Amino acid sequence: MKILTVQDYLRSGGTERQTVLLSNAFAAAGHAVTLATFRPGGPLAGTLSERVAHHVLQPFNLGLDWFAPGLAPFSAKLAPDVILCMGRMANCYAGHLQAQRPGPVVATMRTGKKLPWLFRRSLQHCRHVVANGHEARETLVRDYALPAEKTSVIPNALVFPPASSATGGEVAAERASVRTRFGAGPATLVLVCVAMFRPEKNQRELIEIAARLPAGLDWQLWLAGDGPARRTCERLVRARGLGDRVKFLGFQRNPSPLYAAADVAVHASWSEALSNFLIEAQAHGVPFVAYEAQGIRECGIPGRTGWPIARNHRDEFGAAIVRLTARSATARAALQGEARAYARTTFDPERQVAAYLELFRRLG
Repeated sequence: MKILTVQDYLRSGGTERQTVLLSNAFAAAGHAVTLATFRPGGPLAGTLSERVAHHVLQPFNLGLDWFAPGLAPFSAKLAPDVILCMGRMANCYAGHLQAQRPGPVVATMRTGKKLPWLFRRSLQHCRHVVANGHEARETLVRDYALPAEKTSVIPNALVFPPASSATGGEVAAERASVRTRFGAGPATLVLVCVAMFRPEKNQRELIEIAARLPAGLDWQLWLAGDGPARRTCERLVRARGLGDRVKFLGFQRNPSPLYAAADVAVHASWSEALSNFLIEAQAHGVPFVAYEAQGIRECGIPGRTGWPIARNHRDEFGAAIVRLTARSATARAALQGEARAYARTTFDPERQVAAYLELFRRLG
């Protein structure tokens, strides 16, 4: 099968990681895969498999996520059996691409943001739409009037599943090493968030919540990622006098060591579809506390491995964190095991890739 995947730019976000994972997996399964990006480069460009042909549309990086010069002629010349559009900007072109070809164009719904007009138009004109969660699919049917039979749910896959070959001693040693590197002791409560620093990811709120934790609690907040909102968060940490308690760890090519060292995953984003960060944390046995947003309840088992909190309820968010710290070692171990089992089964990469390929065959 000849597959064309379309993405605007290989930044370090969750959708882009899914784009690379799928492209690499399709190619590893023996399919001829081309990834077309609007802009060259990006933090994830180096993670593409050599088996994936990477075609860049802009002659140099114009910094324009919406500009895809020559996409339609390129796709017509390539003549793929199926086109898969990933991300908001790529999906804006899905309807136009479908109008130019008889074969299927598959759009994807993996955002909680308001959709641009061209995206909404594409939903109506492309052959099929894949949502990455059940709440996202409900949004497609309820808010965008798509026929249910035109939609499918294929959850995101784990990009960084835990190493199955690691022994308990190796995991414990890695955990201790990472915590020591950042100045966290054995009894320190480590809260972690891995997300791009964008206003909608709302890391500012996590800083405010952590600052309100009980005075006698030994805690650290690790914020991994980069982006335009980082400087504002750094200024807030200084203004709140939090010193070394909040760590800005930058972009992490593989955040697995952070999950191995953390105690609770925290997320205050107000715009999600299905949080890659939270499903990765669950796969490593890390429970989460997160503000309610689309798909958050699907990232874990509510009340058992994950605690969704109504938006802006800071005290309730903090109280959920404190309750988790008060659990016995036996109870924490049971919770960790349940989180791992849920995530590794529900978000298994092989299942995701097989579901996409089966959909492509059915549409073809």
